[in-house]
Amino acid sequence: MGQNGKKVAKTGNEAFAEAMRQINPDVVAAYPITPATEIVQIFSQFVADGAVKTEFVPAESEHSAMSACIGASACGARSMTGTSAQGLALMWEMLYIAAGLRLPIVMAVVNRALSAPINIHCDHSDTMGARDAGWIQIFSENVQEAYDNLIQAVRIAEHPEVRLPVMATTDGFILSHCLETMEMLSDEQVRQFIGPVPARENLLSSLENNRPITLGALDLQDYYFEHRRQVAEAMVKAGPVISGVAEEFGQRFGRTYGFVEPYRLDDAEVAVVVMGSTTGTAREVVDKLRSAGQKVGVLKIRVFRPFPVEEIVRTLSPLKAVGIMDRADGLNAFCGPLYPEISAALYDEASRPKLVDFIYGLGGRDVSPANIEEIFSDLLQVARTGKKNFNLKYTGVRE
Repeated sequence: MGQNGKKVAKTGNEAFAEAMRQINPDVVAAYPITPATEIVQIFSQFVADGAVKTEFVPAESEHSAMSACIGASACGARSMTGTSAQGLALMWEMLYIAAGLRLPIVMAVVNRALSAPINIHCDHSDTMGARDAGWIQIFSENVQEAYDNLIQAVRIAEHPEVRLPVMATTDGFILSHCLETMEMLSDEQVRQFIGPVPARENLLSSLENNRPITLGALDLQDYYFEHRRQVAEAMVKAGPVISGVAEEFGQRFGRTYGFVEPYRLDDAEVAVVVMGSTTGTAREVVDKLRSAGQKVGVLKIRVFRPFPVEEIVRTLSPLKAVGIMDRADGLNAFCGPLYPEISAALYDEASRPKLVDFIYGLGGRDVSPANIEEIFSDLLQVARTGKKNFNLKYTGVRE
């Protein structure tokens, strides 16, 4: 905890809604979907009570909600929304447009399994499906981190070197509906940190200045490639900006964040890579195995886009074996979505660990300490023998 806020008990959804109230965006457009409904429900009450000056747009679908955010942001407004699972999937078309038009929209996403079968509980299949849409993606381990991530997301998205949309996530029900102690900053502290909306060329200002511009025009072989390259370059430039915003946040409020967070990896031989709320369970298992003399550790990935290649290579390349814990299935008969990214990052290294993919927790299936101990048992066997008997394992599923 830092030294500048007030300790309160909040769920992940409440923390997101409170952060949005303190940010006081110009426009919020949203459509309710479990388990993210509470975010915009609570925020809509703030609007009704006059606690914010936000124009709240209750859209008829998530596709429409993102469309409204795009229109508002294109006119220079600070725009936000929240969604989950099928709602995020219904936005698919508009996610690419928001990034392609370089619009700094901020979205609170509550991770939930994609249907079918219908399931309202956590896995990462929704945001993993959107991983190549041009959005910065920040994963949260706990309620405190969700709150802090959403506040930082505004600064990151609006930075003139970036101007890309950002999604900050929590694990559905595990965090969204779980009450945790967190430290909430004052309204003034948040508003001072995010500052006013930075000036940027937009549709409204262009008309006011009698310099009309076009957004979203047809862009064929002549310039489409160059414009997509600009989006890619913005994602590269986002890296130092994310680090700078996190550093300033830490200096002001006493909580520091990186792209990744190593735990007991200095002398480790094997490790798991994990994102989201499972990180805490993995640390508990590591502590238990360390007390038994096993050299194990954890690497938490907080920022998934832009992908932290250098940090991953530096941290994982000395190890003998690494288990990638995927809370989504690639359905490709080979691996989940996180595994190939880490494999590619390590591919050219002269010294690199054996990698094994473990798919876990789909549809909210609980991951127990025993499940993670089993993963470490497999990895320690690989480290001892230098060989792996399988590339992919489903952990915690009934056979």
